[in-house]
Amino acid sequence: MSEEASDRARSAPREPSDAGRSAQAVDGRRGGHGGGLRRNRDYRLLWTGQVVSEAGFSTTTIAFPLLVLAITGSAAQSGLVLGAVAVAQLVAGLPAGALVDRWHRKRIMLACEAVQAVAAAGLVLALFWDAAGVGLLVAVAVVMGLCRALFEPAEEASLPRLVPEDQVPGAVAMNAARTSAGQLSGTALGGFLFAVGRLVPFVFDVFAHLFAFVSLLFVRLPDRPDQQAGRPAAHLGREILEGLRWVWQQPRLRVTSLCVISLNLFFSAYYLVIIVLANDRGVPSGEIGVMAAMLGAGGILGALAAPYLHRRLSPYLTIIGVFWALTLLTPLAVFIHSGYVLGALFAAIAFLPPAANTTISTYQLLFTPDHLRGRLGGVLGVAGGLAAALGPALGGWLIELLPGPAAVLTCTAAIAAVTLLTTFSGTLRGFPAVAEVRELEETPGP
Repeated sequence: MSEEASDRARSAPREPSDAGRSAQAVDGRRGGHGGGLRRNRDYRLLWTGQVVSEAGFSTTTIAFPLLVLAITGSAAQSGLVLGAVAVAQLVAGLPAGALVDRWHRKRIMLACEAVQAVAAAGLVLALFWDAAGVGLLVAVAVVMGLCRALFEPAEEASLPRLVPEDQVPGAVAMNAARTSAGQLSGTALGGFLFAVGRLVPFVFDVFAHLFAFVSLLFVRLPDRPDQQAGRPAAHLGREILEGLRWVWQQPRLRVTSLCVISLNLFFSAYYLVIIVLANDRGVPSGEIGVMAAMLGAGGILGALAAPYLHRRLSPYLTIIGVFWALTLLTPLAVFIHSGYVLGALFAAIAFLPPAANTTISTYQLLFTPDHLRGRLGGVLGVAGGLAAALGPALGGWLIELLPGPAAVLTCTAAIAAVTLLTTFSGTLRGFPAVAEVRELEETPGP
């Protein structure tokens, strides 16, 4: 790392405090934790717009395969359209993170909502004129994936400028709850609206993104401390590499990122294994749907409890507690034959990860200099997306190779191995609380 880059890294912990003071100046009434967020007009506007936008996206995600099946009758082409969203988001993830660090972040978010509204409106018109084909659906899906690749790191990077430093954990947790709530409501709404009419889910998506766009217009996002936003598009590859190096060269960023990636990978595999196991045991499809809903409900409750747990537990205990809970809970599925009880197990498993995610994400955001936060989001988004995509493939391979109970125990063994590594990690044992982040420049590395 160059001397200039090292100087920026050493000064990074001071930036969140400046950001917090700047955001606090916008609304002197803010303070405390959850109460402060409730009084934070700008965060409320962003959060409300995005919960509606998430519902619109999830509605479209459910309606896409139903629409392709109705048009072509091909399950393979349904998968192609859905896969286009994920592939576009993964391919664009690293460049998008670098662009977020160059461009004005609020304008990026506004543009993403506007483009998604236009794309969904174009699909509605094509359906109305009976001119929609698979090619158009893939194009719309790609646009959605590209917009999400840009929006997500832009929003995450903006959080420390939108809320005071002590409210960042609460904002991270509420964003997680928002995502889960949007996915649950959108998933339920998508099938219902499609039954009303083929184009109805996409009409809802248009209005969802328009609502989010208007909400964003009124969000007052303080200016960034650096003057790099809007600089010319030069050396994009070099900037992407700078972001990758930053994440890899910071031990706590590297270790916590690997924790999140391994959790996504093995739990995605475990989830598919349990669904197949439940089906093989004759659990009705309705109960399997309830299982998925209870998983989402557990995640929402966990996200709501995350700020409290974050304040009460040390970062080390929060992180290893999640892995130990998974290690102890995941093998219980071998002995459960009821879909409702499996759903309760899913809810218990989903309850704790939001607390660890809050601790990890808060540290990552506050420790990373503002001019690198977009690239941090891009790197972590791509890594997490790859883990989430490979997890089901791993689960499917385990199901093909092993009996259901053995596949469950194999997933548990993998999680247990990661649990032991995290438990004995010196880097995690020295993980700082949020209040200590600003003092890291005076603390020797682990």
